[in-house]
Amino acid sequence: MQQLTPVELADWLSRTDGEKPLLLDVREAWEYSHCHIEDSVHVPMQAVPGRITEWEEDAPIIAICHHGARSLQVAHFLEQHGFKQVYNLSGGVDAWAKTVDHAMPTY
Repeated sequence: MQQLTPVELADWLSRTDGEKPLLLDVREAWEYSHCHIEDSVHVPMQAVPGRITEWEEDAPIIAICHHGARSLQVAHFLEQHGFKQVYNLSGGVDAWAKTVDHAMPTY
C-alpha cells in the first residue's frame, strides 16, 4: 500500500493516458453528500468487505476518507485480500480541499 498526496492524485487524474484509478470513498453517507472528489465511488467502510468482488485485483484503487485514517484501514484490508495497486489518499478529502479544490466544502 502506498500513500498518495492530493497533488499527486490530481496529476494522475489529469493525465489522458494510462488507466484511471477507482476512487473509493469509504466515508459515511452524510460525509459523502457534503463533499466528495468527482467520479469517486461511495462505499462506506463497513460495506467494503461485501463489495470486494466488484473490483479487479490488478486495477489501481485509491482509498479516500476525511483525513486518511479509515481509508488507510481499508487499503490494508484490500491488500490482505489480494489487491495489488492500493493507495491511500494522505490527508483525505480535507487535504484535497485545502491543496487541490479550494471550492470544495470542508467539515
